[in-house]
Amino acid sequence: MGAAHGTGSFVAHTGTDVYGPGKVIGVDGVQRRVRFTRFVATIRADDLRAASPRERREVEAWLRARKERYGGEW
Repeated sequence: MGAAHGTGSFVAHTGTDVYGPGKVIGVDGVQRRVRFTRFVATIRADDLRAASPRERREVEAWLRARKERYGGEW
């Protein structure tokens, strides 16, 4: 899969929507550290897909709200 879903990419899980959409915050080989809207998880890159425009907006709004509320980098 190579560089697919690099740091900063907006993604969603290919098999389930339970995780919600997320943003890749780290890459380690085939593993991606993803900040989903409910938690952070390490997922294989093969199990991720690019987020749809709606999903991307959802994550961006969630990240913006957290940054306004708590400051720092999300």
